[in-house]
Amino acid sequence: MKIKNILFTAVLVISFVSCQDKKKDGNTAPDATYSLETDATIENSKKEKEIEAPQIKVEVKSKSGSQVSGTVVFTEINNVVKMMAEFENLKPRTVHAIHLHDTADCSTHDAKSTGGHWNPTSNKHGKWGDDQGYHRGDIGNFTADENGKATVNFETDEWCISCQDTTRTINGRGIIIHQGQDDYKTQPTGDAGIRIACGAIL
Repeated sequence: MKIKNILFTAVLVISFVSCQDKKKDGNTAPDATYSLETDATIENSKKEKEIEAPQIKVEVKSKSGSQVSGTVVFTEINNVVKMMAEFENLKPRTVHAIHLHDTADCSTHDAKSTGGHWNPTSNKHGKWGDDQGYHRGDIGNFTADENGKATVNFETDEWCISCQDTTRTINGRGIIIHQGQDDYKTQPTGDAGIRIACGAIL
């Protein structure tokens, strides 16, 4: 009987210790799960911030009897505005100038309602980044492919979206595609020819 009692007591002790170990193991699980959930929350928060980045989408429509059309998207991330534009129905293998103009008014048939190049710093016209000066709207030239299509990518920290700095904000400007190319010399337009497409940046 004594041996049976001793064995019974030993079984109870082993069972008790085993239960305690399981409880300890169980206490670590919520921490691990919480850590994973926290990482997921942080990642989702980063994605939400990216989604909330200021963005403007502009539809570009034909002017001056052309058939040119396209879409321009401006996105501001970390104080840099990125522009991605896609155009079609351009003259194949032709160089065209693209500029930002003073006002977002594309109402006239020739788009002259947008005014001159956007030039809030009163510089002379030139190629973007030129030490001799350039307009904030002097984006530059691009070339249409053999199908009359083109993609233009541009970015700068000299622009902003909806900020209070009137020398940087692109809101209220017009985006213009010219028939010809910018020579970067002729003042104040670059002798780029008529305006064949226009979009309002609102």
